[in-house]
Amino acid sequence: MHRARTERSDAASTAAIATLAVAALATAPLAGVTTAAPAAVPHTKAVPAIAGHTLVRGVPSPLSSEQCQAKWHIACYNPLQYRTAYDLNALYRKGITGKGRTIVIVDSFGSPTVQHDLDVYSKQFGIPSTKVDVVKWGKVPVFDPKNPDMTGWAGETTLDVEMAHAVAPDARIVLVETAVAETEGTTGLPEMMDAEKHLIDSGVGDVISQSFGATENTFPGFDKGDFSSIKKLRYAFEDASRKRVTVLASSGDGGATDSTADGKGYYKERVNSWPSSDPLVTSIGGTQLHLNDKGQRVKPDSVYNDNGAGGGGQSHVFPRPSFQNDVKNVVGARRGTPDVSLTAAVNGGAWVYSSFDPTATGWDVSGGTSEASPLFSGIVALADQAAGHRVGDINKALYDLSERASHHDKSTGIVDVNDGTDNSYAGVTGYKAVNGYDMATGVGTVDALRFVAALARASHRG
Repeated sequence: MHRARTERSDAASTAAIATLAVAALATAPLAGVTTAAPAAVPHTKAVPAIAGHTLVRGVPSPLSSEQCQAKWHIACYNPLQYRTAYDLNALYRKGITGKGRTIVIVDSFGSPTVQHDLDVYSKQFGIPSTKVDVVKWGKVPVFDPKNPDMTGWAGETTLDVEMAHAVAPDARIVLVETAVAETEGTTGLPEMMDAEKHLIDSGVGDVISQSFGATENTFPGFDKGDFSSIKKLRYAFEDASRKRVTVLASSGDGGATDSTADGKGYYKERVNSWPSSDPLVTSIGGTQLHLNDKGQRVKPDSVYNDNGAGGGGQSHVFPRPSFQNDVKNVVGARRGTPDVSLTAAVNGGAWVYSSFDPTATGWDVSGGTSEASPLFSGIVALADQAAGHRVGDINKALYDLSERASHHDKSTGIVDVNDGTDNSYAGVTGYKAVNGYDMATGVGTVDALRFVAALARASHRG
């Protein structure tokens, strides 16, 4: 059993964690999905704003990609394949494992079996496990495996924790469980933001991963051009910016559109979702990996667009931030998302182990940008360790590195996704992956060996 966790598990930080089980309600997940069936099952979006999908549930043991193709006609990947695909193993050999850094994951309700499930997951793939520090924010109800909101969030929680650990095995994980499911509009978001601000003020966490979101159009006042209901929720991100805490959010699984207020359908025009659209947040979009069983690419990454699609487009709330001035020909006068992307396609989904639902205990194949955000939180934790301090808000660095990459500077670790695939979804035309920045995959994806070093260097320059 791996017990190193991180060197930040000092007395002050532990004491801060111990005091956090206090007030507040919660929210619902947005960026990751698990659908209990083979690939033929159509994508349906649950009312909770979770971004992701599960296509296979309750398998006794994980299969190889070749076996998944034969059985379900989809690819399925394990963390060892991801480590090869994203060039992580060389970092681990150098001792860059996330040691001494802390990843904060925020989910409504959480999962009562998250520690056990992480232990099983880790053992399966020969990864040392770690202790998950759970913070209950508000009066979190007793878990009910027959409550679909709770099981949906438990699945999201499991995916978030296991993906973050897969990339940064020695990082400490703090899981914040809130008491109200976040759906659309403001519901549940104040509790999540209160919890995040409290952790930031307590000095807990170097990077925050948020696999949830709500369509901007569903917030009160939006239809009248009043964006105050969103802007009043930004206090946690403003605090994070001051304290140099990196904040990530999944860009969603609705392509260039997203869920209506009732959660039963999609807008018929291009929309965006918050917090991914916030300029103080790094928006994590989705790609599709094409790997062999060793984790080697058999062709370049494409846009996630199968049982869902990576969210991306222009914000209707936020104007173009300065870090996107060099891509104003793409984003126009508005904030554009995503900023960067990692694997999210369900056809190429991640093996995840869970036991919170006694009727479906076992291994699932899950995808969605809910997968991409916690994976990227692990990469940020590695960069924090390499830098020797928090890298903070990484958006300016991302776009600076992308500009250098456009001049064939491979040391940046930015890898363009430009094969012409797009994130159209639910009848709404999306955006194509083209040379340079686009609103399908952002600046592209990353080669972690080079990107971690480049991001650490960029953070030293402020």
